[in-house]
Amino acid sequence: MKRYVDELTDAVKAQLALAYRVKDLLGFGLRGRLREGYTAADFRADALAGLVVGIVALPLSMALATAVDAPPQHGIYTAIVAGIIVALLGGTRAQVTGPTAAFVVILLPIVHEHGLGGLLVAGFMAGVILVLMGMARFGRFMTFIPHPVTTGFTAGIGLVIALLQLKDVMGVTPEGRPEGVVEYLEALWHARHAVNGWDAGIAAVTLALLILIPKVVKRIPAPLLALAAAAVLTALCDHLVTDFHAATIGSKFHVVIDGQTIDGIPPLPPMPVWPWELGGAHGAEFALSWAVIRDLMPAAFAIAMLGAIESLMAAVIADGMMGTKHDPNSELIALGVANMVCPFFGGIAATGALARTATNIRAGARSPISVVVHSIFILTSTIALAPLVAYLPMAALAALLLVVAKNMSEARHFVRLTRIAPRSDVIVLLTCFTLTVLFDMVVAVSVGVMLAALLFMRRMAVLTRVTLAPDTAQKLAMPAGVELYEIAGPMFFGAANVALGTLQEIGGHAKVIILDMRHVPTVDATGLVALESILDGLKRSGKKTILCGLQPAIAESFDRAGIKRVPGRLAFAPDVETAVSMAIVHEARGPLLTPPTGTATIGASH
Repeated sequence: MKRYVDELTDAVKAQLALAYRVKDLLGFGLRGRLREGYTAADFRADALAGLVVGIVALPLSMALATAVDAPPQHGIYTAIVAGIIVALLGGTRAQVTGPTAAFVVILLPIVHEHGLGGLLVAGFMAGVILVLMGMARFGRFMTFIPHPVTTGFTAGIGLVIALLQLKDVMGVTPEGRPEGVVEYLEALWHARHAVNGWDAGIAAVTLALLILIPKVVKRIPAPLLALAAAAVLTALCDHLVTDFHAATIGSKFHVVIDGQTIDGIPPLPPMPVWPWELGGAHGAEFALSWAVIRDLMPAAFAIAMLGAIESLMAAVIADGMMGTKHDPNSELIALGVANMVCPFFGGIAATGALARTATNIRAGARSPISVVVHSIFILTSTIALAPLVAYLPMAALAALLLVVAKNMSEARHFVRLTRIAPRSDVIVLLTCFTLTVLFDMVVAVSVGVMLAALLFMRRMAVLTRVTLAPDTAQKLAMPAGVELYEIAGPMFFGAANVALGTLQEIGGHAKVIILDMRHVPTVDATGLVALESILDGLKRSGKKTILCGLQPAIAESFDRAGIKRVPGRLAFAPDVETAVSMAIVHEARGPLLTPPTGTATIGASH
């Protein structure tokens, strides 16, 4: 009984220790800023920055929600709830969290297959994964994803987002629910006869304003002016032109409150809701079940991975702009908590938004308080401006997303990489780009990381080598019959067999083989097995082997594998000089052809 009590006590202590570690991680960014001192001047700077980035985030949040065929208010709710939670609990000083363009290619298929309810459930599942990643301290591992992979799928996502806006720019509704980009473009082609010139004209005007306004007006965000002008233009044409017709948020989205139908978005703050009660695909009810959870798991994993990558990339850039240091694990946990809470207030998946974060910093943000102000501004604007939002044309939001897609794709950087990067990296880049466009981001990242890992292993295999060291042997005056080989580089499964294959060609004249392993930083199971095979071959041919210069971690791995001293056959030395002295003594005594009875053999399995 006492044993069970002790085990239960240990388990409780472990859970409490984990809870304390998580508590210490949360709020790293805010706590760090408050410890440095926070004044009224800092708050004024944060308030101004929050207002500026809030003006930028409000139309973007609606546009990104409509891009995944969700009502625009759900993007607003995401910016409000996730913005506040991650700001207070996260590991950065000024990162703005909300819906982002990168998620569009993942979220849109979920809405088509499982509806809004499935979208919110998938976001909750992604939040759980993110929290687990942060608790497991996986934050640093996100930096190991190769640059060609992130650049490839980012450029691919940018192109896909741009293509997805064509339906609103053209004012058409493709037949059915096209699964991929090719099918979508084919459906658009079939619907070309129904192109609405008014929608196309509004998109063109908005796009021109988004490009020209930043060159003239510096202090006011271009999206605010461009979308306001598009809404006014649409309202005027609607009253003055008889045959005018353009899709707006008010004509496409409706909500019923207390039996009254409201066009556009409801003038309400985010209200608590059960995510699975918001409906499934094609107007059907969403039935939460284990089968549905299993179907949503790949998408949830993709949301979590992309959210982690994008958020931590934005955090690194924010550190460079502010001269600060973020905590990646704190950021992952906070992002996970936000994605778990958002669905219960109607919010979709969220992550760190690079463009909004940069805007926040340039506007003078000094702490996460600026992001809280940004969320409060969006909340206030939602309630006060809801009736006016109904006049926003869908074509104008599509034009805004075209600009976002262009900035996201970084076409110049993409083209430059194809010119200057090694051929292997270019292959990874183009593969990720193509797979993202033709299939999806999950396939692209999986294949891209695999290709990058294989290419990395090939490079490491080239670096790992076994070479005869005649110069060192001559300098140390080694006797005849003693040969010195230097092993340099990691002995892992991609390199061990190729590198150690050199030792199989050792001639019969050598009686003592010295293996200098000073420059072997690591060894894995394949390296151990390959070395055991070489040592067995040398033992059978009557040669003595001396391993020298082992690093402590390598020596520990050898000990666990059973590679131990065998008198007359295998010895260890701290350095090359000692190994040479041992070889000279061995030659003076004469080789021991057979090990004594009961002597340990090389390798635990032999």
